[in-house]
Amino acid sequence: MKNPKTCYKLKNGRAYNESLVNQGALTLWFEKSQIECWHQAERSGYRDSLMTYSDVAVQYGLTIREIFKLVMSMK
Repeated sequence: MKNPKTCYKLKNGRAYNESLVNQGALTLWFEKSQIECWHQAERSGYRDSLMTYSDVAVQYGLTIREIFKLVMSMK
């Protein structure tokens, strides 16, 4: 025999929706000195070439990706 689902009356729909939106929120803080080092100082020499990122920026990106993978594997 199946258990019937419990029904809950929602008392504050706005707060409930806001909590669902913020459920997966992640806030990151970076040091100003690190942000200033994100772009390479030297250019490649080619006209209209894209800016390359420094090792610091690449390391931050890889670290965030690995943390995201760990969190998703725990769910």
